Amino acid sequence: MDRSSADPAALADLISGWTAGPGVIYRRLADAVAQLIETGDLPAGARLPSERAFAQALAVSRSTVVAAYDELRGRGLVDSRRGSGTRVRGAGGRPRTDRITAGSGESMFAQFTTASDELISMAFAVDAGAPELGQALQELVDEDLSHLLRDVGYHPRGIAALRSAIATRLSDEGLATTPDQLVVTTGAHQATALVSQMYLRRGATVVVESPSWPGSFDLFAAAGASVVGVPLDADGLRVDGLAAAIAEHRPALVFVMPTFHNPTGRLMSATRRRRLGELVAETDIVVVEDNAYSSMLADITVPAPLAAYAPAGAEILTIGSLSKAVWGGLRIGWVRASVPVAERLARHKALADLGTPVLDQALATRLLPRLPELTATRSATARRRLGHMTGLLRERLPDWRWEEPTGGSALWIELPDADAQVFGQVARRHGVELVAGRSTDPTGAHDAYIRLPFTYPMDLLTEVVDRLDRAWSDFRRHGAPPVGADSPVV
Repeated sequence: MDRSSADPAALADLISGWTAGPGVIYRRLADAVAQLIETGDLPAGARLPSERAFAQALAVSRSTVVAAYDELRGRGLVDSRRGSGTRVRGAGGRPRTDRITAGSGESMFAQFTTASDELISMAFAVDAGAPELGQALQELVDEDLSHLLRDVGYHPRGIAALRSAIATRLSDEGLATTPDQLVVTTGAHQATALVSQMYLRRGATVVVESPSWPGSFDLFAAAGASVVGVPLDADGLRVDGLAAAIAEHRPALVFVMPTFHNPTGRLMSATRRRRLGELVAETDIVVVEDNAYSSMLADITVPAPLAAYAPAGAEILTIGSLSKAVWGGLRIGWVRASVPVAERLARHKALADLGTPVLDQALATRLLPRLPELTATRSATARRRLGHMTGLLRERLPDWRWEEPTGGSALWIELPDADAQVFGQVARRHGVELVAGRSTDPTGAHDAYIRLPFTYPMDLLTEVVDRLDRAWSDFRRHGAPPVGADSPVV
């Protein structure tokens, strides 16, 4: 049996869209759990959370969960026995092979398919495509298409022109790079997935920053690895904490986001990068740095990528992407590594898909020389939106607390005396979907935090804050439902 199935927060994540739709609230809850049983997400024998704990995780009354479980029993899907709780009775669908542990962030990707038209999802820090895309695409059709159509179309390492453009970009940023050190991927997400396949085996350990990007947990778990978190401070990942984690766990990978960390927006200092590089060289540990975020929100100098500060021989892989600076729909990412490692990674890429689409690569080749200009435009827009949203939050929700991020695309907000996961259930009923801190740090150290992107138009940000204000008023008035309460929170 999947041990995480009895975790009320994990199950609440899996049914994050359950409140949408018609019908009484307990029946909607029963329908959502029944769907998990039918698909095999809750296999036969899996234990459901206790009624009280599940009610608290969902911010509903215990009577709602009692009625939902009774409905499931009436459908023949679960059995309840004194001393052993409520368990799935039927065989259900075929069990999933990619089961994610509690707090791993699985719901973040599920939200792509479960969000309704009325729901404003703040689960993803996305922005519209850069206007320059249209011009570059037209130039591609007019000038390059006939030549490209004669190409074989399979380039597992990436087309030569794009790898050359990426190498120039990284070299300009302070990390000397040659095209043969690069593998082009279908976004930064695939880059992390390929690296995980290459380095991780079942039972391996990955050290990450705490908090970290929930999507990486999914990829590491799919490879059978477990995650250990190391705290951050103002300069980034704490090197003393990393040294202790390396000594205790001897990890297969260290995964960091030194430039505009997700979700905190912090920037790792040059001094910290140098110390971290020296440590991993001394301990012979593989490091993956993900530098997908590019928007600068303060007048600062961004240090060179982490790999530029490491002694010769240190194995550091650098991931980048055009998704944040240009458009999430242009799925172009890359990995920079030593030539032997890049060759191994290219074999994994060939097995995955034989190469990222050539037309996308050709478009990216045209855009990369303009990346500093595109990033500057994005950064200016992000600063205006950040100022708009923080002004509204200070006015409407003055007891919420956050640090001003140096870059990135979201605020990392601490809610006073609140479980953000439970507040997220209330916020969803007011039409806003949030990422709670629990999905970024399964240890519980950031349970009071939410990540709130500011990458949307200002009128939408205004509506989001309006809805969150109403949700917070409801949450503060009612709080988590008391044990045995007879009415839902909202």
